[in-house]
Amino acid sequence: MNILVVEDEPLIRLGVVSVLEDNGHAVFGAGNADEAIAILIARDDIRLVVTDVDMPGSMDGMQLAALVRSKWPPIKLIVISGKIGVAPSQLPRGAGFLSKPYRDPQLLAMIDDLGRSDEVAS
Repeated sequence: MNILVVEDEPLIRLGVVSVLEDNGHAVFGAGNADEAIAILIARDDIRLVVTDVDMPGSMDGMQLAALVRSKWPPIKLIVISGKIGVAPSQLPRGAGFLSKPYRDPQLLAMIDDLGRSDEVAS
């Protein structure tokens, strides 16, 4: 699966990218929402966006997730936060949520669940 990881902390972003690549995914990284949007516009093969909530720039991860849901509805979403509590009602439809710190198997299981929901819908 082609995944876009949006995380402003470079070491965290590199760690997530590495785990996902080690598990067979093609992964693209972005440090903020503007970089993420540029990648989404340039590529039509992104199937999942994993975004942190607390990011500097023109929009935070919640705003980015809402934009992705409205402009690219088929793209799956996972929202991650370590500082800001997010209620399920605040997430875009179908988005998953992980609270930091999370373990890699939790992220991988959520990605698998989202992938299976694609298979069921097909």
